[in-house]
Amino acid sequence: MRAVLCNSFTGPQDLRLGEIAEPKPADDAILIDVHAASVSFMDQLLVSGLYQMRPSLPFVPGTEASGVVVAIGDKVTQFAPGDRVACSSWTGGYAERMIAKESKSVRLPDGVAFEAAATVLHNYGTAYYALVERARAQRGEIVLITGAAGGVGLAAVDLGRHLGLRVVAGVGSDDKAALVRRYGASEVINYRSEDLRDRIKSITSGQGIDIGFDNIGGAIFEQMARLMNWGGRLMPIGFTSGAIPSVPMNLPLLKNYSIIGVFAGAWAEKFSAEATRMNDTLMQLLADGNIRPHIDRILPLDDAGEAMQAIANRTVQGRIVLKIR
Repeated sequence: MRAVLCNSFTGPQDLRLGEIAEPKPADDAILIDVHAASVSFMDQLLVSGLYQMRPSLPFVPGTEASGVVVAIGDKVTQFAPGDRVACSSWTGGYAERMIAKESKSVRLPDGVAFEAAATVLHNYGTAYYALVERARAQRGEIVLITGAAGGVGLAAVDLGRHLGLRVVAGVGSDDKAALVRRYGASEVINYRSEDLRDRIKSITSGQGIDIGFDNIGGAIFEQMARLMNWGGRLMPIGFTSGAIPSVPMNLPLLKNYSIIGVFAGAWAEKFSAEATRMNDTLMQLLADGNIRPHIDRILPLDDAGEAMQAIANRTVQGRIVLKIR
């Protein structure tokens, strides 16, 4: 079968399309005819050797996909051949067929397109886990979301709107403002051209933000640590700037705010039943039109390297999807 292969941790430019043997599902897994796979920043990090884990080489990238079940393992009880599903996995999505654990797969409601379904579990799963499970966000609270036009960031904006939060979207260029406003941001800050501290003080009447949802890391996170409201929750989601920040611990002490780690993938591995319930909730939100994944563009499997390079160059808003069938 056709698949994209990563033979070295040297980045998107060295990915190659090739033929590999069809994978076989383990007892707790399903085999899927892949129709669509989304391309994430995490995928780009994995093939560049920059993620906190390294798969054995060679491997097929692709952490999220959707398609139709064609075979199941002996211990699988929730799925049968012919079911339409979305799934997440550390690897395997950029191929004509992939395997995924039963616990990391979800059945698609009628009417949900494969392309949209392939963008939900990672983006909206991270946003939901952060805002609902970790921050315990309450209607009316102010949340600052950085990297707000990217995949996870835009999902957080969309979900924050649905949860009744007042969403402040942080972006790195003015051309992203219209999109984040359309998805529910009441205020937009370009932190490359505006003073983040001054804008947050103005927006919050000097009180600070209740929830910080930071995808960037580095200096942006360090600034956010000084902009929290009393009892707030500051969440590191990722470090797309490439810099891991440091925070003087007198800051959370003085405002009684919390710094809360968010690693949705590890949580889903440890608490699979809770993650399954979350995935079902997200797919129902999608089916009901309460969340609206933004697809920047749809490309063929052959263009996986191009898609990853676009993500690395920060030219993607929302998600790129590879259409495989």
